[in-house]
This record gives sequence, structure tokens and C-alpha cells, in this order.
Amino acid sequence: MLQEELDIISQAILNEVEGYEFYRMAANQAGTEDSKDAFMELANEELKHVEFLETLFNKIKKDEGDDIKLAFDAAPPSPDIYNWEKVDKEYTSLAMSVFSIGIQMEKASVQFYEEAKSKTRIEDAKKLYDLLIKWEKVHLEQFTEQYNIYKDEWWADQSFAPF
Repeated sequence: MLQEELDIISQAILNEVEGYEFYRMAANQAGTEDSKDAFMELANEELKHVEFLETLFNKIKKDEGDDIKLAFDAAPPSPDIYNWEKVDKEYTSLAMSVFSIGIQMEKASVQFYEEAKSKTRIEDAKKLYDLLIKWEKVHLEQFTEQYNIYKDEWWADQSFAPF
């Protein structure tokens, strides 16, 4: 049973690293320094997730009862609130693409943790997965809200808006 939990955490780490690389790539494509900074904030948030999950993995793999209990009792760090104003309006299409893909990544993360929760019999693990699901849903809500703002701006710029 413990190996299954370690495998899930290992996959979660890989998912977060992929998110980091994606947002870093978006930052490198950004046309302004402010846009680059905004996307790097997203990338750095993914690194915080990696750090938390690596710490959790290391505590569990030792197979020491106290560390396992402590690991599952720990709450992941709260996600930062991003300053979306940093993304230059000239790069709205890029921002829309980044947030659209980000939304899909967050949905996949929520689904991943929900499936992990449904498969485990460890009550502490279920609590941990609930925390991680909540964490990813906060990002999902933020990304969806920002995507909709950029979409409305883009439609207005393209004269697609019905108003």
C-alpha cells in the first residue's frame, strides 16, 4: 500500500515539473518584461508544489511512523494570488493560450488526485488528497476567471463582442 502512495506522489511531482516547464516556456515567449514576470510567477508556484511533494515523499519513504503521520498532517503552502495586470494587453492571445492550457492542466491534476483518493485505503492519504484537490481547484478558478477576462478583451479587440 505504501508503494502505491509513493508512486502517486512521484507522478504528482512529475506533473508539477511539467507545469513549471510550460509556464517557463510561456514566460520566454512573452513580449514584455511584465508579461514574463507574470508567467514566471505561475512557474514558481509550480516549483512550490514540487518542493512540498518532494518533502512529503522523503518523509514517507523512510517508513518511519512518526514521519508518515507528520507528512500527512502537513498542509501544502497556500497558493499565492497573482498580479494578472502584469500581462500586457498586446499579448492577450498568448495569455489566453497559456491560461487555456493551464485550465486543462489543473483539471487533470484535480482528476489525478480524485482518482488517487478513490484508490487509497489510508485515511490520512485521503485527507492529503483532499488538500491537494482544494489547492488545484483554487488555481483552476483563478485561471478560468482570468481566461474569461482575456477572452472578453480579445473578442472586443477583434470586434467579435455582441455589444
